[in-house]
Amino acid sequence: MDSENEQQFSVQYGPKDILNKQFKTKMRGYDPDEVDEYLDSIIKDYEAYTAEIDRLNEEHARLVSRVDELNKQLTVAKGTASTAAPTSTAATNYDILKRLSNLERHVFGSKLAGDNSAASDPRERGQY
Repeated sequence: MDSENEQQFSVQYGPKDILNKQFKTKMRGYDPDEVDEYLDSIIKDYEAYTAEIDRLNEEHARLVSRVDELNKQLTVAKGTASTAAPTSTAATNYDILKRLSNLERHVFGSKLAGDNSAASDPRERGQY
């Protein structure tokens, strides 16, 4: 969170405080100054709530847009990875086949060369 978003959020009155508030009565009713002070405090609380709700809504919108952006990047990355993977697999398969062919030539090629030279030997053909 940004330092701007870490504002101290404090409220003076909760719902029970408002419900249980007892005003002193004078000859003609409640003390108007006390009622005005109390209502001013309540107004400040509501303003604090409103400011906090606005801040949270802005942060929510920012985070939703960031999630959308990251999801798009993830989709692109997955698409890139899936197209790159078959190419590297094909290259790996080709390399394996090439090595196998070289090994076969090395192992069986010397055998075949030995068989061909033996067959071309006159003693092998039964001429001696």
